[in-house]
Amino acid sequence: MKIAFVGKGGSGKTTLSSLFVRHLAARDTPVVAVDADINQHLGAALGLDDSESAALPALGAHLPLIKEYLRGSNPRIASAEKMIKTTPPGEGSRLLRLQEDNPVYDACARAVALDGRDVRLLATGPFTESDLGVACYHSKTGAVELLLNHLVDDREEYLVVDMTAGSDSFASGMFTRFDMTFLVAEPTRKGVSVYRQYKEYARDFGVALRVVGNKVQSADDVDFLRQEVGEDLLVAFGHSDWVRAMEKGRPRPFAELEDDNASSLSALYETADAAYELRDWERYTRQMVHFHLRNAESWGNEKTGADLAAQVDPSFALGEGPRRAAAPQPA
Repeated sequence: MKIAFVGKGGSGKTTLSSLFVRHLAARDTPVVAVDADINQHLGAALGLDDSESAALPALGAHLPLIKEYLRGSNPRIASAEKMIKTTPPGEGSRLLRLQEDNPVYDACARAVALDGRDVRLLATGPFTESDLGVACYHSKTGAVELLLNHLVDDREEYLVVDMTAGSDSFASGMFTRFDMTFLVAEPTRKGVSVYRQYKEYARDFGVALRVVGNKVQSADDVDFLRQEVGEDLLVAFGHSDWVRAMEKGRPRPFAELEDDNASSLSALYETADAAYELRDWERYTRQMVHFHLRNAESWGNEKTGADLAAQVDPSFALGEGPRRAAAPQPA
C-alpha cells in the first residue's frame, strides 16, 4: 500500500508520517519510509540524530544508478540517459518490491531501528546552496516518482511518503500514485486552504483523500475542521507529551503513546487498508502514461533529444502477483 502525507508547512505532517510508520512497525507490518519534503526532517522524527540524518544517502545523487537498474532490458528505452522522472515500465523493465534486496536499496536505503524493529528509510536529499537559482526541487523528487512507477506492492506492506509541503505536490503526477492520501490540517483558515486546493486538483484523478486534524485543542477546533472539510475529516490529533519528549531528544517506548492518539493511528491504518479494495492497476498505469506524455511534450523530448512517447508499452500494465517483465538481476 502506498500512503502519502501532505499538508502546509508546519502542519505536523512529518510528525504524523513518522507516527504512522512507527504504528506499522509496531504491528510488524513491513514498511518503507520516504522523505520527499524539501525540508528533510523525517529521519529526525524517526529518532535519528543530526549526524545520522545528514549521512542518509540522497536518492537524487543516485539517479543514474536508479535509472540503469529500472531500465533493465526494456527495448523501448535506448539508455538510462533517455529516462525522465515519469518514464513508465514496460516489457523488460525491472520492477521493485518493498521487501526485496536490490542495488537501489543497497545504495539509497538505510535501516532505522524502531523499538527493535527495522524499517527502511529513503530520502530525496536536501535542497542545497548549489541548487539555488538553478534547480527545481522537483528534479530531486523525480527519483521517488520513478520508484513509484516501478513499484509492485501488496496489501500487507506499506510505502509511506512524507511529501513536500503545500500544493507543490501537484508539480508532478506523483500525487496520483498513492492508494490513500492523508492531508494534515490545523484548525485554522490557513490550515484548511491546502485542503481546498488538493481537493480541487485531485478530483479529476480519483485520488483518495482524507483529512487528519492536528494541533487540535478543543471540541470547537474539531467543529471548525468538520465545517470546513465535512466528511473528509477522519481523526484529530491533540497535544502529545510523547511527541514533545521525542522532539527534545528524550524518546520513550512507542507503547507509551497516549491512548487517544494511538486510537487515531489505528483509524489511519484501517482507512488505508480499506483503500485496497479500490485499487485499480489499469487506472494507475493510464495515469502514469498520461503524465509521462505531458512531461515528454513539455520538456522531456527537448532535454533528451528523443521521442519519449515511444517509451510507452501499450501492452503493459502494473499488477500484483508474480513479477512481470523483470529482467535478470545483475551479477
